[in-house]
Amino acid sequence: MLLEADLHTHTLASGHAFSTFKEMVDQAALVGLKMLAITDHGINMPGGPHAYYFSQILGLPQEINGIQILRGVEANIIDVNGSLDMPERLLKTLDFVIAGFHAETGYAIGSVEQNTRAILGAIQNPYVHLIAHPCNPEYPIDIERVVQAARSAGKALELNNSSLFFSRPGSGPRCSQMARLAAKTGTLLTINSDAHSCYAVGKVEQAVEVALQSGVKPAQVLNTSVRSVRDYLQSHRQRLKRIS
Repeated sequence: MLLEADLHTHTLASGHAFSTFKEMVDQAALVGLKMLAITDHGINMPGGPHAYYFSQILGLPQEINGIQILRGVEANIIDVNGSLDMPERLLKTLDFVIAGFHAETGYAIGSVEQNTRAILGAIQNPYVHLIAHPCNPEYPIDIERVVQAARSAGKALELNNSSLFFSRPGSGPRCSQMARLAAKTGTLLTINSDAHSCYAVGKVEQAVEVALQSGVKPAQVLNTSVRSVRDYLQSHRQRLKRIS
């Protein structure tokens, strides 16, 4: 399974990542990607970017050396309703919005029911395109309900390579469960690096293996083609227009 886009990456601005914007883009070109989403952490992340950063990111080019750039954020879920740490005025301007749980950003780890409710709330947020690393065992959820909700809302769930490689031990069985359910229901997935340095851009081998072993078809993995990503974002914009 070949991917044309990496939709979850971080630069120095996130506070605990190690490469510049230019280094990330250069590496994307080197590994043969056609699209890169820069999704630095939301404003509650300790040491991360402040709100003004996300207004200035819009000044970055949308294409560099043949690489299409999505200016985005990985927003932090901060309560059981799925509220995010990013104001709506900023969310509506960004190309790509991810939402997920992170320690020390305002969300107190809850029960399976509370965590699931928070994820479901984030899925219903009209600005959210993708739920990040939903298989993190530190934030247990009802994976079946989340997959069903994502499918109903036309939102994507993430198979996160970093979770499988080193950053979230114990994610493997949950990722396999989610991938099997997604394969069965036709739920949209993305497979991303969650790179925190340029050396990890496009590194998705473990996540691809889980997807293939679980019966996931390339057609339901959003970032197998730039066209699929663009079509998804366009349909998302059309939904926003209908509700605004």
